[in-house]
Amino acid sequence: MNDQVRQLQPAALWNNFADLNAVPRPSKKEQRVIAFAKAFGESLGLPTSVDEAGNVIIKKKATPGMEDRQPIVLQSHLDMVHQKNSDTVFDFDTQGIEMYVDGDWVKAKGTTLGADNGIGVATIMSLLASTDIPHPAIEALFTIDEETGMTGALSLKGGLLDGRILLNLDTEEDNELTIGCAGGIDLTANGTYEQVAPKGNTAFKLSVKGLKGGHSGVEIQLGRANANKLMNRTLLNLSKDFAIEIASIDGGSLRNAIPRESLALIVCDEQKATKLKEAVTTLEGVLQKEYGTTDPNLKLSIENAELPGKVMDAAFQQKLLRCVYACPNGIYRMSPEIEGLVQTSNNVARVLVNDGAYNIQCLTRSSVDTEKGDLADAISSTFELMGAAVTTGGAYPGWEPRPDAPIVKIMSDLYQELFHTQANVDAIHAGLECGILGTNYPGMQMISFGPNIFGAHSPDERVQVSSVQKFWSYLLETLKRIPVKAN
Repeated sequence: MNDQVRQLQPAALWNNFADLNAVPRPSKKEQRVIAFAKAFGESLGLPTSVDEAGNVIIKKKATPGMEDRQPIVLQSHLDMVHQKNSDTVFDFDTQGIEMYVDGDWVKAKGTTLGADNGIGVATIMSLLASTDIPHPAIEALFTIDEETGMTGALSLKGGLLDGRILLNLDTEEDNELTIGCAGGIDLTANGTYEQVAPKGNTAFKLSVKGLKGGHSGVEIQLGRANANKLMNRTLLNLSKDFAIEIASIDGGSLRNAIPRESLALIVCDEQKATKLKEAVTTLEGVLQKEYGTTDPNLKLSIENAELPGKVMDAAFQQKLLRCVYACPNGIYRMSPEIEGLVQTSNNVARVLVNDGAYNIQCLTRSSVDTEKGDLADAISSTFELMGAAVTTGGAYPGWEPRPDAPIVKIMSDLYQELFHTQANVDAIHAGLECGILGTNYPGMQMISFGPNIFGAHSPDERVQVSSVQKFWSYLLETLKRIPVKAN
């Protein structure tokens, strides 16, 4: 299937993408892709280094006639989100992504594709290897762990880069020029609880499946269902009417992905089993009606299961369900200054309750740091009411827009010239590394752009072939327009 991708144009870019996607590269486990990028730079005879964090920097001199231009930094991240459908048999630690071409789109077989941000990485690789593309001096910066903490960008020291213009290739709509983004913070609630023998004698497995999921930043405004919240809603309703006992809950996976699936093991009295199943069917209809537009394949199902030996203590069960119910999810506040921009949000990303311990994970985002902290405090307070130990970490700053930066005018004017329409110059409600990188490189002009990548952070992820071609031509022309160095 990957051979289909290698036949696409521009050939160098797609071949580099196929090579990259053959390398397992989950966040926090980037050793193999770091070695891959380092070997690539060295194979070209270019100065290549790996910093203490694992970021890879490859430098290339300007082509003849471009030596007087300002040096630029081309930046993308090496890691990718690993998500798969529950019925897909795939080992992300050992297998390369299985890609195929579907019309004007490249997709993956039941998994995330890695176009976020693999297309950006492959693009930079193509420029580094080129012999006939005019460009100023290039510093390729391949960061690690962007998806689960941005620790690569946070650890990048000042003084390693000379470029004064940074082109980040991590935007996912080809008519967008991104000049600002939200910051984020990870919040985790942990604790233990008493287990007791079940009073009921019949067990069932509940499942929420078929949700769209997606990127918890740029797609949070779409109002898609969150599997953790739907499961919690289901369990609280059933506990009121059927006195169910919960043995375990397992929902969601990554903080930056809207949860698509959740499973729970419950116990009830056998005499209530028929009515319980009917109630689940009724609630499924309610949820399908509420989310028919955003999540048309939503399924809430119940099936018989083996009776567990232990369930949650009843008092803890009620605290847990009510605290998860109360936890904010989705949009918290829209920007009062930028029309259509989500300012602050939260994603209830992971709920794992089993064998006497629980772990609840959220990702809180905001373009206003004080509001991000305020929402994190509200969420912390909610879970502290149930006795949880709440910790925060992985905080990263937002990227303050600089619409007057010269590179913004250069690229917006060029977009109009090439495509006869205006680009959307805006900020996004997602994490980009630009704000972090700017802390150690103050004054560096920054802008982010890229091709159409839809469904990122989910198995529906796909990248548009024609849009990649548009993005490639736009980038090549941009390189020609980089201004000369200041005297």
